[in-house]
Amino acid sequence: MKKTAKWKGVLVGIALVLTLAGCSGNGNNTASGAGKSNGTYPEKPIVVVAPSGPGGGWDRTARTFSKVMAESKLLDKTMTVENKPGGGGTVFIASYATQDVKNDYKLFTGSPPVLINNLKKEGNSPFGHKDTTPLAQLTKDYGSIVVRSDSKYNDLPALLEDLEEDPTSVTFAGGSGPGSMYHLVSILPAYKSGIDHKSIKYVSYDGTGEAMTALLGGNAGAIATDASSVIEYVKAGKVKVLAVAAPERIEGELSDVPTMKELGIDAEFMIWRGIFGPKEMSEEALSFWDDKIQQMVETEEWKKSMKSAGWESDYKNSNDFKLFLDEQSNQIAELLHALDMAK
Repeated sequence: MKKTAKWKGVLVGIALVLTLAGCSGNGNNTASGAGKSNGTYPEKPIVVVAPSGPGGGWDRTARTFSKVMAESKLLDKTMTVENKPGGGGTVFIASYATQDVKNDYKLFTGSPPVLINNLKKEGNSPFGHKDTTPLAQLTKDYGSIVVRSDSKYNDLPALLEDLEEDPTSVTFAGGSGPGSMYHLVSILPAYKSGIDHKSIKYVSYDGTGEAMTALLGGNAGAIATDASSVIEYVKAGKVKVLAVAAPERIEGELSDVPTMKELGIDAEFMIWRGIFGPKEMSEEALSFWDDKIQQMVETEEWKKSMKSAGWESDYKNSNDFKLFLDEQSNQIAELLHALDMAK
């Protein structure tokens, strides 16, 4: 690959440093029906929805959240996890924002697609974070480029060299739709290297688990995903991680994996994950979760779960989470416009 094209090009800042923020502005909302409360919330079991299939970041976040809540005895009601895949989260949020607007007993896990799906051109959703009550950001992770262990690619520059020669030569898979978070991660290194990123083949699946199955089955040459989701596959010798879009190397199992910046690609892509409630959540329920989640992230059970999952805890309360999401919506809109993917 020509060095002038290899690490250069017209660069638009694509660093998505997505932290957390929360919810204010619900003071005038009172819940009714499923969300009705008389000072004793919660009075029945809680459902946490992962808007994807099993195995991906949303699913793992939901299950970790519910598990730690139970183990730390911060919640005396049953908490169950439900998977609701479809459209990279757009199917679920459409139903949630219209049918569960006051349901204090149904929460869901989210990440950057909550913003991206509302702003992108292809497969977009009319609903976004403003149609929910952001409760807390819990973790941060980073995008990564992954290939099978028997792939001919042993480093990212070799993959980019083939993409420069023919942008359609490698099919990428991801656990969300076109113009989504994983799509952005997959084209990120090519885009930042001056390669024709718009011609790269991207196939979407409902969740990282399905995308990984496609990779291991030979239906994709690479996948773009969050780094923590591939640790078990790395341990099993099934995949190689070519690079991570982190500001510095990730500790643990992926400590030998270079960052994109080390390879001359000026790119970061942080993937935050958090918990959301209905738009018209009652003040009592909001106060309950603000208090309980803050306590949860300080427990030993939470710290152990973070180490086990390969995640980094990065808590923000509801107020801070909401403010940050408002800011990030503007940044993502600019990015999508630069990639001709904005609606």
